[in-house]
Amino acid sequence: MASTLPPNVLGRVMLDHLQKAKQYLWAFVEIGFLAVLSIILLYLILGANSGVFVSGVAQNVVKFAGAIPQQTLVGLAIVLAIVFLIARRMR
Repeated sequence: MASTLPPNVLGRVMLDHLQKAKQYLWAFVEIGFLAVLSIILLYLILGANSGVFVSGVAQNVVKFAGAIPQQTLVGLAIVLAIVFLIARRMR
């Protein structure tokens, strides 16, 4: 079944759908990141009495951070600094 809409309209509609999906996915990623940060904050405030789930998440974050080589962290810091400086100059 062929569409009666011109191709440029169909392309624009598809791009709009992709943009909306991208927005939803980024919102989901931000919510997940904020959830992990909140759990880490709870662990820092409550310590060992924070519960099994919170302690487990904190331990996993520490393991993940410990597995990253120092060279990677230095490289990431340099890239973030460059991005920050470029973004500040663009304003």
